[in-house]
Order: sequence, then C-alpha cells, then structure tokens
Amino acid sequence: MIVEMRIYHCLPTRLPALLDRFTSITLGFFEKYGIEQIGFWTTLIGPSNHTLTYMVKWENLAEREQKWNAFQADAEWIAKRIATEAERPIVERVENYFLTPTDFSALR
Repeated sequence: MIVEMRIYHCLPTRLPALLDRFTSITLGFFEKYGIEQIGFWTTLIGPSNHTLTYMVKWENLAEREQKWNAFQADAEWIAKRIATEAERPIVERVENYFLTPTDFSALR
C-alpha cells in the first residue's frame, strides 16, 4: 500500500471554493475512477489556514498512474474545474508526497 498526501495551498479567501469543488464535483470523479480517499483536513493551526490536505490510498504506483491519469484527462472534469475558476484561480500551488507505512504503522 502507498499513501499519497496532497496539500493544496489556496489563494487568500479561496479555500471555501476549493472545499465546495471537492464536495460537489471532485469526489464524484474520485468515485468514478476508483480513487479511494483516506481523509481530508483543513489547517486549524499552522503556517497557513488557506490549505487543504488530503490522503488517498493506492495499491502501488502503477495503479496510481492509471487511475490518476484517467481522472486528470476526463473532459468533463477539465470543463468543470475550469468553470470553478472562471472568476479567478483557486489553488496557488500543490505539494505532493508518496508515503509507505513502516512495519509498526497501524495503517498498512
């Protein structure tokens, strides 16, 4: 198992738009492509409260490449993402990490 941690750094005041996009659009595409989420978090205390952190679970990098690339290439997803940013961009930058559990991890 591999866990992908993604951190979306939003432009000021744009976190609510990102949360809405995940709730109303993105999670439906995750389901369509079999992308299994572990959880989503906003930052309560930290360097910025304009971030969304989430984790998804993959069997291996090949599964991630196949499913993520299909999701990213979906014409309907692309159109809906563009529409949510018609007025102005939402995400300033994305950090991406691939994590593997230790032998003593509760999640393996």
